Amino acid sequence: MQSKPAYIVSDIHLGAVPRETERAFRRFLDHAAEHAGSLLINGDLFDFWFEYRSVILREHFRVVAKLADVVEAGVPVSFVGGNHDAWAGSFLRDEVGVTLLDGPVEMELGGRRALVAHGDGVGRGDYKYRALRKVIRHPASIAAFRRLHPDTGRRIAGLASTTEHKADSGDQAAKGRAAFIRGWAEEQLARMPHVELVVAGHAHVPEVVEVVPGRFYANSGDWIRSYTYLVLPVAGGAPEVRAWEV
Repeated sequence: MQSKPAYIVSDIHLGAVPRETERAFRRFLDHAAEHAGSLLINGDLFDFWFEYRSVILREHFRVVAKLADVVEAGVPVSFVGGNHDAWAGSFLRDEVGVTLLDGPVEMELGGRRALVAHGDGVGRGDYKYRALRKVIRHPASIAAFRRLHPDTGRRIAGLASTTEHKADSGDQAAKGRAAFIRGWAEEQLARMPHVELVVAGHAHVPEVVEVVPGRFYANSGDWIRSYTYLVLPVAGGAPEVRAWEV
């Protein structure tokens, strides 16, 4: 039985946040390497990540190296791609040692049966984004993007990003996303009685809801406003939202 708790984090958006946030996240990874039994990164670790055949983005090398340290310390690291970094591949898997997952996915987390999704495109509605999601994750689109020079690809991604807007604490859209994803999670718990926990990110609003006794929805929040992560205690019970000091 795992003797240390599972940690879950999402929506750090490295590359679009201050350097102080990146340094704080590297300290968090050091902490996880010592205190976590496993680490799940539930999407949008990077504001943009795309794996080319022979290069990686220079702005992310410190964090990628630190992830390799976490794996070498014996802590399994899993990664579910988000809407900003769904294009992970052999570099993170083979060179860094991260397990890549395509959400929504069922998995064991801290001794619980969990359903994990970043949160983009779940549920009903948002048809325009769901159509776009299919296009940008299609193998043909990925192959075409790979033909671009990495500097050009990074520039396009920067123009498309809205992360700086989300740093505004008055972002009402975050509350709407949070309610929509929470509703989706409640539906999944109702139709999947074997699932004890539904985990999401994307909303940028940390929360833990006991939907029915002993079964929970949990969102890990973000590192733009809240700097939060989830901890699943080994003894069971409610997931905990913890804040990291930046």
